[in-house]
Amino acid sequence: MDFLRIHKALADETRLRLMSVLLCYELNVGELVAVFSMGQPRISRHLKILAEAGLVECRREGLWVFYHAARSGSSKEYLERNSSFFVTLAQHRLDTERAQAALHERAQATRRFFDSVAGAWRDLSREVLGDFDLAEELARRMHPGMIAVDLGCGTGELLDKMAESARQVIGVDSSPRMLELAASRLGSRNNISLRLGELEHLPLREGEAQAATLSLVLHHVSDPVAVLSEARRVLAPGGTLYVAEFDRHEFDAMRVKYGDARLGVDTETMYTWLRAAGFHPRRTDAYPVNQGLVVLIAEAALA
Repeated sequence: MDFLRIHKALADETRLRLMSVLLCYELNVGELVAVFSMGQPRISRHLKILAEAGLVECRREGLWVFYHAARSGSSKEYLERNSSFFVTLAQHRLDTERAQAALHERAQATRRFFDSVAGAWRDLSREVLGDFDLAEELARRMHPGMIAVDLGCGTGELLDKMAESARQVIGVDSSPRMLELAASRLGSRNNISLRLGELEHLPLREGEAQAATLSLVLHHVSDPVAVLSEARRVLAPGGTLYVAEFDRHEFDAMRVKYGDARLGVDTETMYTWLRAAGFHPRRTDAYPVNQGLVVLIAEAALA
């Protein structure tokens, strides 16, 4: 570890403030500009110094770059040992409040997007999935008589399939318009419940479900581990989680057309998230679909 470079990098108030935020959140340059009310060149220069010192890492998603504190190696250990120091900074509370506001606005923008495309969502999905019936593939993995929850249920296509054999199915989504269309689609069946809520704070009791699905959802969220941790909370002992995701790709146009925050998720990253959230990955199956994309379906049990 290059202590001299690290301490030189931290010998600046702005860089200390940046580290205090990036220890807690992953943000892009535009969001950091808003948090600190500074110009982009200034923020980028400070990030470059922190990155060269090994204190900050970046994650590239097509044309976007997201920054976070080092998550491995000696730099991570250094930051963990000294994390309490950053909390003592005079502007830490205000900076973190602004960072939370930036993430909230990101989530709101996603919600507005899904509200706007809800009516056409089935057709948009078909453009990508083609003849592959993802809802049918996920539903057939469920055991009859289960209580199952679809997290990020959208317009209810998967709920419709799950309800055929489940004792009860629960659909959760943050888009009111998506849930309106789901309610219209599903009618008044007694074994279906629709709930409005955020995936990071689910409107379900602890251990309420025996199976949970996240179907093409994680590439839209800011904190996948937080979402997966909530899924774990609402699963009963012996419960199973099914996660469908696009494999990693470089089709950047999906950001605009489908509101994607990530260009897919590779199996290694998925397994890292699952383990961090308290799951034991069992298996992953791959299904080629349209536009050169591949859908992965990962199955995981409570660890």
